[in-house]
Amino acid sequence: MAPSGSGSIKRSCQRVLYWIPVLFITIIVAWSYYAYVVQLCIESVQNIGEKIVCLLAYHVFFCMFAWAYWQTIFTKPMNPLKEFHLSYADKELLEREDRGESQQEILRRIAKDLPIYTRTMSGAIRFCDRCQLVKPDRCHHCSVCDKCILKMDHHCPWVNNCVGFSNYKFFMLFLLYSLLYCLFIAATDLQYFIKFWTNGLPDTQAKFHIMFLFFAASMFSVSLSSLFGYHCWLVSRNRSTLEAFRAPAFRHGADKNGFSLGFNKNFRQVFGDEKKYWPLPIFSSQGDGCSFPTCLVNQDPEQPSSPAGYNPSNKNAGETNTFPAKPLRESQSRLLNSGQSWTEGERPDDKDKRGTSNPAMTIENET
Repeated sequence: MAPSGSGSIKRSCQRVLYWIPVLFITIIVAWSYYAYVVQLCIESVQNIGEKIVCLLAYHVFFCMFAWAYWQTIFTKPMNPLKEFHLSYADKELLEREDRGESQQEILRRIAKDLPIYTRTMSGAIRFCDRCQLVKPDRCHHCSVCDKCILKMDHHCPWVNNCVGFSNYKFFMLFLLYSLLYCLFIAATDLQYFIKFWTNGLPDTQAKFHIMFLFFAASMFSVSLSSLFGYHCWLVSRNRSTLEAFRAPAFRHGADKNGFSLGFNKNFRQVFGDEKKYWPLPIFSSQGDGCSFPTCLVNQDPEQPSSPAGYNPSNKNAGETNTFPAKPLRESQSRLLNSGQSWTEGERPDDKDKRGTSNPAMTIENET
């Protein structure tokens, strides 16, 4: 009982510590609100028209920033669907078998009926021993969350959350509105910052808030612009941060551009087709996070496009994640060909549904 109790206390302390970066950002933003609204606009700006315009514009940027930040923090990362998890019977079978070819054969049987095309660098099936599941394409195990995250980009301490399929759009908007927020403050505070050094401001506490506000906004603008620019580049190439450091591997080998469909389709995969939702922290990304179209014309012939026995008509009313009903080849993918779409009622033929076992394939645990 003692080890269990100490472990629980340790995890509780870790959860508290993880919120420190978020608390730091919240304090900085709260102070910037007070410094800009009260000390700058209300106390220092004399022109009524300028005061109203600055306050209105500031609150637009502030609200969009706060909304995007909230969504990035509190949107739960999506985990692989149950089709990728080992069943209770498969787990028992694995426990009874020795760590040898017989166990690998069980995993191959499970993997052949799933829409996966990526492999480990050695060509093995990507299997998470900790979560007991076959990893979907672009899915990785987060050591902080201790879960497999769909299309994981990275674990961000500034939002105390994993950035992945479910909140990557929110993270991009958070960076964008953070940058615009800082640039707006720096631009409108500049003239008063100059007055501070030329003794053009009254000798009140407002002058020190104005000075530090300009310094903070300028420094954050530099760091945010580089980070936002980097993630814009990732979106244009349809890569995650993890894939930028290590290219995803397919049957033919590693391919850093394997998921890139061209700038327009790469952008829409993250932000969606409806332009009215692009600037809003509302989920509009394409797909289900479990399968992705690739630029490869010749897909892995040994992997079907949907789990065997998966029937969309049997889904619960609350579930929205579906697998594509046909293989994600270049001539069939909705992202590669916007004029063609699939219906949930369509099914692959029996051959595709069964899949084929590859005797040369080995299984590796990848956490």
